Amino acid sequence: MSSFEFKDTLKNSVDIVRVIGEYMRLQKLGGSARYRGLCPFHGEKTPSFYVHADRQFFKCFGCSKGGDVFTFLMEIEGLGFYEAMKLLAEKAGIPMPAPKPDFDPASRKKASLQDLHEIAAKHFREVLYTEAGEAARAYLKKRGLGQKLAEEFGLGFSDPQGGLTRLFQRQGVEEALLEESGLCLKRNEGPGYFDRFRDRLMFPIWNESGKVIGFGGRTLGDDQPKYLNSPETPIYKKSHVLYNLHHAREGARKSGRMVLVEGYMDVIGVHAAGVKEVVASCGTALTSQQVRSIKRHADRVVVNFDPDKAGANATERSIQILLEESLQIRVCSLPGGLDPDEYVKANGAEAYWSELEKSPGYFHWLAERARGRFEMKSAEGRMEAFRFLLPAIQKLPDKLERLSVVNDMASYLRVEPGEMLDQFRKSAGDRSTPKAIEVKPERQLPDLERVLIRLVLHHPAVVAGYMDTLLGLEALEGVASKKILDSALQLIDADGRLDFSALQGQLPEADANLLAALFSSDTEDVERTHEDPAAQLRACLDQLEADHLEKRRKALRMEVRDAELRGDLAEAMRLMELERSLERKTR
Repeated sequence: MSSFEFKDTLKNSVDIVRVIGEYMRLQKLGGSARYRGLCPFHGEKTPSFYVHADRQFFKCFGCSKGGDVFTFLMEIEGLGFYEAMKLLAEKAGIPMPAPKPDFDPASRKKASLQDLHEIAAKHFREVLYTEAGEAARAYLKKRGLGQKLAEEFGLGFSDPQGGLTRLFQRQGVEEALLEESGLCLKRNEGPGYFDRFRDRLMFPIWNESGKVIGFGGRTLGDDQPKYLNSPETPIYKKSHVLYNLHHAREGARKSGRMVLVEGYMDVIGVHAAGVKEVVASCGTALTSQQVRSIKRHADRVVVNFDPDKAGANATERSIQILLEESLQIRVCSLPGGLDPDEYVKANGAEAYWSELEKSPGYFHWLAERARGRFEMKSAEGRMEAFRFLLPAIQKLPDKLERLSVVNDMASYLRVEPGEMLDQFRKSAGDRSTPKAIEVKPERQLPDLERVLIRLVLHHPAVVAGYMDTLLGLEALEGVASKKILDSALQLIDADGRLDFSALQGQLPEADANLLAALFSSDTEDVERTHEDPAAQLRACLDQLEADHLEKRRKALRMEVRDAELRGDLAEAMRLMELERSLERKTR
């Protein structure tokens, strides 16, 4: 079986709704086969992303991304086609045939890099339990992290002697791939390569589907930096990845929240306390792409960064980015100056849960920051504090909530409420609650054309029996959906079936969007096409022909009038005879 034949078999074996539903929350629309959600590919506050279960495709009417299940995986995971097919085959439990050597070289390279990372992860895990890993095991024991938890998070150790590079070389890995993987470095003097990570406790970094794509390494001595992270590679983009998201997303769906911490050990400590919905950014400040990943799984976020000055500054920056995506934010400030992992170890899981549950809203935390930053004894200082808080208040989605917070802040900061409201109204206009985007094609089609397109797409076997009639039907020449119908009929005529992705791929962008919009609306029309489709197709063709003849008759009447005005009676009589013949056909 060729790779492309396998692609069709695999696509027909999976449910696109279930696959996409692993990466984002989808809402079923009534009793239809359509689902809707917030697009994972661009920031939006109203859902414009649709998935159609029957035709196995998705479409976003905000950013125009769309396609089949392979396209979705390629976009969401940053994969090539071969990798996406391999990942989907693994999810479905279907053995994948070996690809041809020249098949999708860029995708094959990414797959090879991912394989190297899986080999590296296994190597680091094995080294942890050798003599070389004794110091790392002692460190984990000191931190209260047992073997079971270490294995759950795939922790390992990179030995000081650089064994990974030698392992790759024994396996015949190409030198160019060694360097591109980010796991090995080229020597400055002399030939050869050496390990990037040496004598470090290793934390594998996974993509959302649970594949190792990078590492973080913590030194156990005085080496700098304390944490060394993988560089960006074709399979690892730091700004897009959240540590532990593949573990956290199920817990986030159940609880409706995500806990955001700073470091790898914090994630592991909080996870050990029973809070499974915990993630961290990977050695970078929080980015909008990471926030959108959170929003795909939860509406609420509890920010629980370290209590030091750097952690407080990071919390303040993160709040602004989280607010841009309209997330509900609370800030957990743990007592005793402890970070999350330390607090869990010192006080236990129940105490940590309690602190999470009583975490205040972000504006109360920001207000405390303002009180510490500005001179609160003077009216001017208190107004400066309010102006510091104003941008965050303005980002609250609900008008009544914004006004309520303004009043609360006035009381908290001991500022006259009227003065604060005046300031607020000057800088903030009313904002209406966003509503879901109604999907409408850019150009509207007559009802008859919409029914015909749906019959062609949902019942290609029936349409095949009327192919001669359809291909020779003059009435189709002037319809708005001609390009869609022509392409669909050609595919059915050639293969006896219709592949939606193949059809979309043949159409100009405007027609592809029109086709997707038709599938994302008017489900009742689709359901009606299942009631004797052959009879509906005949009635549709008869009506199209009748409408076409009526248009032609009207055009002839206009020509008759023109001929009479010119005094060309012979031409007028000829045209009148043509009109009468058309009239006889319509009876």
